Amino acid sequence: MFKNDNEIEYLVGKKIPTSNPFVPYDKIICDFLTSFSKELTKEKKIKNFPELKTLSFWCRKANLEILKKNNLSKFTRLGLGLLFHITPSNIPTNFIYSLIFGLLTGNSNIVKVPTKKFNEIEIICLILNKVLTNGKFKKIKDRILIIRYKDRDDFTKEISSQCDGRIIWGGDKTIQSIRKFNIKEKTQDFTFPDRYSFCVINTKTLPKINNKVYKNLAKKFYNDTFLVDQNACSSPHLIIWYGKKDVRKQNFFWRNVFDVSKEKYDLSERAVMEKYNELCNKMIESKDLKFSKNYDNLIYTINVKKIFPGIENLRGKWGFFYEYYMKNFKDLSLIINHKYQTLTYHGFKKEFLKKFVVHNNLKGIDRIVPIGSALDIGLIWDGYDLNKSLTRIIDIK
Repeated sequence: MFKNDNEIEYLVGKKIPTSNPFVPYDKIICDFLTSFSKELTKEKKIKNFPELKTLSFWCRKANLEILKKNNLSKFTRLGLGLLFHITPSNIPTNFIYSLIFGLLTGNSNIVKVPTKKFNEIEIICLILNKVLTNGKFKKIKDRILIIRYKDRDDFTKEISSQCDGRIIWGGDKTIQSIRKFNIKEKTQDFTFPDRYSFCVINTKTLPKINNKVYKNLAKKFYNDTFLVDQNACSSPHLIIWYGKKDVRKQNFFWRNVFDVSKEKYDLSERAVMEKYNELCNKMIESKDLKFSKNYDNLIYTINVKKIFPGIENLRGKWGFFYEYYMKNFKDLSLIINHKYQTLTYHGFKKEFLKKFVVHNNLKGIDRIVPIGSALDIGLIWDGYDLNKSLTRIIDIK
């Protein structure tokens, strides 16, 4: 497929994968992913990577059967053909989920992984290669190519010209740079650009302090944020406290988050310096921000005096959060735009939040999930139903 391919690192699969589609949720696909799940679970190295434990759990047979049952179609469907996945540089496990989505929907896949050699990627590729040595999965091996290359537009151009769909994850500039490469007339792009997410906590429903509810909530919040250094598009940056202001409850929540992160999170010296510099810069730049509190170097919180259009540009990393007290929930409709992806919540009924999005005709918020579920990726993502988008219907009369 490529000229001068000595600059490509072939990690998994066949150098020239077949482009023929197959039936979504085919038995051989599910068997392969089940075997992958079992082998990954046995791998001792994953004990240091909770996201790999989550991956092995996601691929278990029981979950695949639920997905298949929930996505049975009355139509005859096949995959689109060959998908080209360009995966983000800051989330190591994103590439494998993108590949899995492509396989489950009946597609062959070329996956470009980040040039940085994450341990998670190396472990996953090791297990994939191990499972693919089983001759039973030759059809799967023929439909997978995982590669790594750097600064070679000619490679990206070549793959783009041959694929039947592109799945592009990354920042807005990355997506624009990929779109400049021509694709076939019927090839579709599915883009997952930079998004913004936030969290809303109903203070009325929080119990008195010294309650185990706070500890459980803190653990879930930690998983939504610190596990990926707040790099995921679904990780919240802004925490909105809805209802009567209660500083004691607010501080007790953060104290519990601090206790969890102190036990689990490895904060680098570089992160400490960058967080502090960001804090100083924000205090200088804006009169609408006020330093609220810090818990050692692990957590910084900044109070937003008023919410405003463009607040989604306030981003945090490594435990850097913005917070705002809100009395009128409708105020949120003034700031929501297409950049907003996930709303995580505590203390609300789902129907209330659904009505807020629908009745206000909002362009943003594609996911509404409880705190602790921000990173629960699935085939419905960013407003796409990939079960449908990555397949085609054969209309039979």
